[in-house]
Amino acid sequence: MSNLDNTQAQMRKGVLEFCILSVLSHKEVYTSDIIEKLKEAKLIVVEGTLYPLLTRLKNAGLLSYRWVESSSGPPRKYYSLTPLGEKFLDELRVTWRELVEAVNQTTSIKATANE
Repeated sequence: MSNLDNTQAQMRKGVLEFCILSVLSHKEVYTSDIIEKLKEAKLIVVEGTLYPLLTRLKNAGLLSYRWVESSSGPPRKYYSLTPLGEKFLDELRVTWRELVEAVNQTTSIKATANE
């Protein structure tokens, strides 16, 4: 893996928690739905990465789950945000906007003085 690939992977990992919480903010979601949504956004993630993160978020009180019987196999675990998770996500959104603004400000080409 090149340095660029490694840096890109680290950047994706850094925003993964925010993205997962955002996916869960819309409705109760099954794990494969989370993976599908992240893949659509080109935030490729595998189950081996997602499950430990979901467990950590659950243990932090940010999300909960419930088991739902499935006609096509074993019961499925559906995740949703807790009230604490919703508050945490709101705070992350503010932080994200501030971060995006700061990154854009420091990485964009500045307008010239004569404009």
